[in-house]
Amino acid sequence: MPDVMVPSSPASVKLGGYIGKRIQLNEQGRLRNVDLEPLLKGFHHQPGSHPWIGEHIGKWIHAATLAWANSRDSKLKAKLDAAVAELISCQQSDGYLGTYTPDKRFGLFEGADWDVWTHKYDLLGLLTYYRFTGNPSALQCSARVGDLLINTFGDGKRSIRSAGTHMGMASTSVLEPMVLLYRSTGQTKYLDFAKTIVKSWNEKDGPRIISTLSENRPIDQVGNGKAYEMLSNLVGLCELARATGGTEYLDTAKRAWSDVVKHELYITGSASYYEHFHPGDDLPNQTSKNVGETCVTVTWMQLSEQLLRLTGEAKYASEFERSEYNHLAAAQMPDGTAWCYYTSLQGKKPYTNETCCCLSSGPRGMAIIPETAYMTTTIKGVPFIVVNTPETSSATLIVAGSPVTIQQMSDFPNSGTKKMKIISKSGKRFGIQIRHSNGTIKFAGGRPDLNEVGWQFIPAKVWKSESFDCSAPLSLRKVDGTGSNLGRVAWTYGPFVLAKDEKSTKIWPWLKVAVTSQMAKEVTGLVPFAEVGANGDRFKVWLPTASSTVSLFSGTMESRSQIGNSDGSIVDDDPESYTVTFNGARQSVAWFAATVANPVSIGRVTFTQGPVFHDGGWFDSSKGKPIVQIQMVKDGPWKVLGSLEGYPETTGENRRGLKGGEVFEYQMPNAQKVYGIRIQGVPSTGDNPRQAFASCGELQAFR
Repeated sequence: MPDVMVPSSPASVKLGGYIGKRIQLNEQGRLRNVDLEPLLKGFHHQPGSHPWIGEHIGKWIHAATLAWANSRDSKLKAKLDAAVAELISCQQSDGYLGTYTPDKRFGLFEGADWDVWTHKYDLLGLLTYYRFTGNPSALQCSARVGDLLINTFGDGKRSIRSAGTHMGMASTSVLEPMVLLYRSTGQTKYLDFAKTIVKSWNEKDGPRIISTLSENRPIDQVGNGKAYEMLSNLVGLCELARATGGTEYLDTAKRAWSDVVKHELYITGSASYYEHFHPGDDLPNQTSKNVGETCVTVTWMQLSEQLLRLTGEAKYASEFERSEYNHLAAAQMPDGTAWCYYTSLQGKKPYTNETCCCLSSGPRGMAIIPETAYMTTTIKGVPFIVVNTPETSSATLIVAGSPVTIQQMSDFPNSGTKKMKIISKSGKRFGIQIRHSNGTIKFAGGRPDLNEVGWQFIPAKVWKSESFDCSAPLSLRKVDGTGSNLGRVAWTYGPFVLAKDEKSTKIWPWLKVAVTSQMAKEVTGLVPFAEVGANGDRFKVWLPTASSTVSLFSGTMESRSQIGNSDGSIVDDDPESYTVTFNGARQSVAWFAATVANPVSIGRVTFTQGPVFHDGGWFDSSKGKPIVQIQMVKDGPWKVLGSLEGYPETTGENRRGLKGGEVFEYQMPNAQKVYGIRIQGVPSTGDNPRQAFASCGELQAFR
């Protein structure tokens, strides 16, 4: 099953502009600077420092090879060569290339249950390195790994599922590199083993990936719904379809992809929370839900790329683009040095440099982008160059056996104007196929073009060296929320999803060209999701509307009487994310407040109790129930409305059965316009009278 669209080698593409800068920083800020010693230590001296330490070196080799192929940086290449040589030197005589002791290999042992998974990433890294360097040692090492897996698992031997978590999906995801190993060696035993892996899905207690999806059941019912491992298997299934022509394999991947888009995909281009797919259109935004694992984002992009290659359909390119400009870029710290494990659609971004699966996966996502920026295809026997990026960029491609260079000088993301230049010394006949996120491209001078399902075509002709101008204006668009975001709106600008920055009072520079006077107030403070929160500020993608049942103080400024030791929020619609006034000292008064820049009319205030601890966290109501206050003038004094009469009869030492998460309401006699709301009371001491503090899960107000 040959590719309908053939990806470019990263070596032939140079990306500038916004995403090109992110790719460059991925290499310079992260890949060049990774300390490889702790990633390789477990291969030298088993066991490794933790059960899945082995995956990281393979992921780094995969990303670093693609990045080097694109940049040709000599320092990165030297580091890459040394890492590959060291990893190969750790391979044992039977082909084993993992981090577990002999008594705990290829099984589900305590602290040793990711062995095949590690070998999967060994293979992906080494085979990618072999592809771009031709180093025979990398291929020989990979073949020994493949032979070990064949000798250990399969027909008449142990099930490969017996060595993988999540109903075996972790171990069966080695499907992808086993097919790639077959392609690199031509040895059918590796392809046969790949088919055996697919058969194992239907074993007792297996994930039944193909059979479940062929029954048109949703993806959350496949296996145990674990998103990263399942998507990894679907990527492998696409490779198997390409190698065998098996339409059943391709159809399964397409069904899964469509179900994710329909029910599981966030507007920012990631999926899953708590690392699993869930029934229906349940897409929570809160930090506490572990939204949008970066490993899932990257593997979702890989699946979209696979289906774009195999079908040529623009929808797969569009979703790849959504992910790269939004959830992937948002998970990357703007200087490229750190990544988020999870990236929620509101709250703060938890960037980290601590070794974890997502810190190793994120750079892989950035490194694969150049492959799809420019592609080639053939339509009715006529070659076409596919332009699949709006960025300033260039590519040199082989078209009809001869090199053709295409250059794009773009004003993106400030606008959609661009100049395209074709350099073809051989005078070959070919067409050009262009996609843009807005769907329509206008060509200067009335150049004839055809529009077909997301692509626009310049008909084939004999090209020499010539240029043409075109434009694809970037529009600012309001999106109505559905499902769990019903009653909210989000904003997009071209491929970018925007978010409200809690501190910004300006219109983002890119947006000014598209903002009308009617829009100006609504879009003030909106920042691209990929850029917001870089300094630790809070943000929110989905915003409440006038008719919304969401708190009018959702995502606004918050404060408290003392900065405590919990970095949650009381205005994020998530009671599991909380704040406290704990600082180890005795406090006579504790309060929690939320304020807005422009007044809102409210009629009801609610306080959600935060967690209670042995040493406090509640209000001591023996000295008066917690009081409700409002601020009627911006930055003005606080006026007492009344108290939370439903709050239990607590003391400083006894919470009297009060539990975290309980909600207490104050109903106002008449609606009033306010700039702020505040709950104030006497904090509790619990069993430690030397200190006192209170906690709050959520502070809300409604019309």
